[in-house]
Amino acid sequence: MVLTSRDDLAVLLQEIQPVNRLMLEQAQARLDNLTKPRGSLGELEVLARRICAIQNTIRPDLGRKVILTFAADHGVAEEGVSSVPRDVTRQMVVNFLRGGAGVNVLARHVGAEVWVIDVGVAAEMNEKGLVSRKVKAGTANLAKGPAMEINEALQAIGVGMETAREAISNGARILGTGEMGIANTTPSAALFAALLGVGVEEITGRGTGIDDATLNHKIEVIKRGLEINKDHLQGPLDTLAALGGFEIAAICGMILECARSRVAVVVDGFISSAGALVALQLQQNVADYCFFSHMSAEQGHRIFFEKLGLSPILNLDMRLGEGTGAALAMGIIEAGVKIINEMATFAEAGVSV
Repeated sequence: MVLTSRDDLAVLLQEIQPVNRLMLEQAQARLDNLTKPRGSLGELEVLARRICAIQNTIRPDLGRKVILTFAADHGVAEEGVSSVPRDVTRQMVVNFLRGGAGVNVLARHVGAEVWVIDVGVAAEMNEKGLVSRKVKAGTANLAKGPAMEINEALQAIGVGMETAREAISNGARILGTGEMGIANTTPSAALFAALLGVGVEEITGRGTGIDDATLNHKIEVIKRGLEINKDHLQGPLDTLAALGGFEIAAICGMILECARSRVAVVVDGFISSAGALVALQLQQNVADYCFFSHMSAEQGHRIFFEKLGLSPILNLDMRLGEGTGAALAMGIIEAGVKIINEMATFAEAGVSV
């Protein structure tokens, strides 16, 4: 989908409506009539009734499960904030396409598909199966100026929206976010610091497992980026452009389109949550459609959840990204949906209450 202006984005944001709250009550009434003590399945019931409200039915259908893994490179990698070279982004994209990455394994486990989208890899890629939507061969270095121009950020948001719409038109009723981009915990931490108003030291983690010296350097790089871009940090879109990445912007767009289309979206970890934060600040109704899969081992992720008053589905000390947490959480959400669809009521089972 092509977004050429802020006005285009504003029109789309107006189309995102909250879920039907009455359906939450109707779904809970059915859950309370199933052969179990009321509320005894805890969060599974919460997940089930939220899906019912999103689809506006007490008999929801998840259809195809699809994880969209967006890949892009980052100019800030030249600052030495990661323990691995930038070319690993390209190499991992190839691994995704061959089915050998963590997200592929866990997606197969829950019966989900993985779509791999090149939205900004700093290499020419023509591999079979790759969805090529490159905005540019990597962002600029956020420590020296804006990572993206506004039009580039809008284009990347549009890529996310368009790809989500394609998946939905092909039968997907639950989508998961995924990403790949060496050094992308740096722009993510910068976005959290700017949009949540928290200290860089609090929000910045070790990413690929950097040592203390590199972590301190990473913190200083982010502080430099916040200072040099301070005049651009005037709202979620401008902040995304100044500090973010193409895959983060695409995730933001994907989440916006899921909400606009009334489809559930499962947000992966730290980087995906940065994209989700931008989407939430652009349109608060987006929250009705988001399921946050897990709490990353990246230290700043806990602050994100605390600041927004959200709870993750899982907490497994994971920090891989790619969509791995989203894949696992899809299985849990699907379990909740199966409970409301397949479990007998007291009357059907002939159980006295």
